[in-house]
Amino acid sequence: MKEGPDIAHIAALIGDPARANMLTALMSGKALTVSELAEEAGVTIQTASSHLSKLDAGGLLRPRKQGRHKYFALASDEVAHVLEGLMGLAAGSGYLRKRTGPRDAELRQARVCYNHLAGDMGTQMFDSMIAQGHLTLDGEELVLTETGTAFVADFEIDIDGLLRARAPVCRECLDWSERRSHLAGSLGRAFLSRFEELSWAKRDQKTRVIAFSQNGAKAFNALFPAS
Repeated sequence: MKEGPDIAHIAALIGDPARANMLTALMSGKALTVSELAEEAGVTIQTASSHLSKLDAGGLLRPRKQGRHKYFALASDEVAHVLEGLMGLAAGSGYLRKRTGPRDAELRQARVCYNHLAGDMGTQMFDSMIAQGHLTLDGEELVLTETGTAFVADFEIDIDGLLRARAPVCRECLDWSERRSHLAGSLGRAFLSRFEELSWAKRDQKTRVIAFSQNGAKAFNALFPAS
C-alpha cells in the first residue's frame, strides 16, 4: 500500500452534514460555544459535543476556555481555505442548498470568510489589486509587489508588522459564490479590519454579512475600481 496523506479521514470529518454546518458557521472567524454550534447544526448539545470532539481530534478545530464557557474556532487559515474551496467546488457542481434566505444576496455581495472580505466586493478588491500591479501571481504564489507595499502602507496598514509575522501575508482564496479569487492571509484580515476602523463597513454579528455604508462603498470603489 502506498503511503501518503489520509484525505479520506479528513473528508469523512467534513462530510457529515451536522459537522459541515458547524464548520461553515465558524467561517465567520468568531469562536462559538457548544450550544451555539448545536443550534447551527440542528442537533442536541450532547450530539454536538460528540461531533466537536471528533473535529478537534482531527485537527480542524481549536478549543479555548474562558471562564465557565468553552469556545471553538477553526484551527487555522488552512482549514478555512479548504472549506471555502469545497464551497466553490460544490457551487460549481450544482450542489447548492435548496433553502435560500433573505440575506443570500447580501452574503454574495460582501461577507466574512474567516476574518477577510469575500463575495463580489472581495473579488473586486483582488482583481483591482492585480490590475493595478499591487499583487502578482508568481506561479501559484501570490506576491505583494513594491507598489503594493507602498499602497498598503499609504492605507495605514502596518505592513512591516505583517511581514515580520510567521503567518502568510497574501493568500489566494477561491470565493464560493463568485468562483473567482479573493484576498486571504494576514493582509486580507488587515484590510477588513481597516475598513471597519474607518467605518466603511460593519459586520452583522448574527450572520457573515458585511454591510458597507454608502460613503464606505464609494470610497472602496475609488480605492479598488472594478475593471
